Amino acid sequence: MPDLRKNLTGALSHVGSASSDFDLNPDVKIPEGKLTPAAVLIGVRADRQTVVLTKRSARLKHHPGQIALPGGKQDPGDATPIDAALREAQEEIGLPSNVVDVLGTLPPHQTVTGYQVTPVLSVITDGFQSVPEAGEVSEVFEVPLAHLLDPAQYRVEGRHWQGRRRRYYTVPFGPYYIWGATARIMHALAERVS
Repeated sequence: MPDLRKNLTGALSHVGSASSDFDLNPDVKIPEGKLTPAAVLIGVRADRQTVVLTKRSARLKHHPGQIALPGGKQDPGDATPIDAALREAQEEIGLPSNVVDVLGTLPPHQTVTGYQVTPVLSVITDGFQSVPEAGEVSEVFEVPLAHLLDPAQYRVEGRHWQGRRRRYYTVPFGPYYIWGATARIMHALAERVS
């Protein structure tokens, strides 16, 4: 546990810049206008050294069935992005905030959907039984932290989106296709650790 905390805290101290869904697509014009604040929780389970991820419900209007970190839009009642990430993790997967040791935040990530997402890096200090919120989450699972911190596990792939080819990071794990903003955020953490 001390080494885990030391490595993650060290990653936060490295210089890094904000990221975006546009990093690999310089020909795409970044939309102008106010971005909606949001936050995600990079929750590392201390006992297993895994990161908690979710598979979004297929019934959702936006990003159905995709793999995501717990999180969402910052509500007016959330004083900070950290508050938003903790609230969303409680709502989506039943993670009590009293077992979450927040280490800090990474630079924000801008999505193509108009969100400015603040990744909140944390250690989950005690075991908890995840309870997926059925309306939003179809599955809660874990990926070894070592897999997500290994730059060799990441690939750049692409597909056609809005009439052009869009490139993005992926970091597949078993049956899970982790891509887009989630993979980009985790890639940024991997870069800082390595």
